[in-house]
Amino acid sequence: MRREITEWWSPNLNKNMEIVAYGHYGEALLLFPSAAADFLEYERFYLIDAIKPQIEAGKFKVYSINSINSESWLNDTMHPRDKAIRHQQFNQYVIDEVVPHIHRDCDGEVPIITSGVSLGALHSVNTFLRRPDIFEGTIGKSGIYDLKAYSKGYYDEDCYFNSPVDYMPNLDDAYWLDQLKAKKHLHLVSGRGAYEDPSASEELGRILDAKGIPNEVDLWGTEGTHDWPTWRAMLPFYLEHKF
Repeated sequence: MRREITEWWSPNLNKNMEIVAYGHYGEALLLFPSAAADFLEYERFYLIDAIKPQIEAGKFKVYSINSINSESWLNDTMHPRDKAIRHQQFNQYVIDEVVPHIHRDCDGEVPIITSGVSLGALHSVNTFLRRPDIFEGTIGKSGIYDLKAYSKGYYDEDCYFNSPVDYMPNLDDAYWLDQLKAKKHLHLVSGRGAYEDPSASEELGRILDAKGIPNEVDLWGTEGTHDWPTWRAMLPFYLEHKF
């Protein structure tokens, strides 16, 4: 299985950023790390091994990027406004830099599915909902889709536009709604075990239903805890059976 690390100086983030690619062919799967982790997190916790059959079969070509959560919502030394600014810079990095890199690496435009676990699920689902013109779908695993869960009482316009449970109820623009209604892969997956919050997936699912946006809320049993064994079971199941 091909494994290639690329890095460049990001003008949006003003720092060096790495990305790792696995595989040669297939739809692109863009992974957002959990919490303050890095681009190799999914490899270290054997999730890449778990989806190796789908990669080697040419079903998916997988990309994993660094997070900047330690420079944003998980950094208690920063002013909240600076955290929100950093989050927006990260969004631009993904759109302006990561997406073109994926297209170059795939020799052209390919469908891109986003995915992540925990805080990475918020990033992956938010990224898809904000830009359905660029991304084809998302698989959010064990996420909370209310940015206020991380902003510790701070709230501004940038928080609003990165908090799906806040901006989606007010989305009335026909162009963006039609884009989202045409998508077939909006999956919100959670366990019911320790440290999981399945109500977060249910809440966003109800909001999407009210807008007529196709989605799947899939709640696993109490054996599904907020931990890597759960996520190593979830992602290969979805890649194999839902795509």
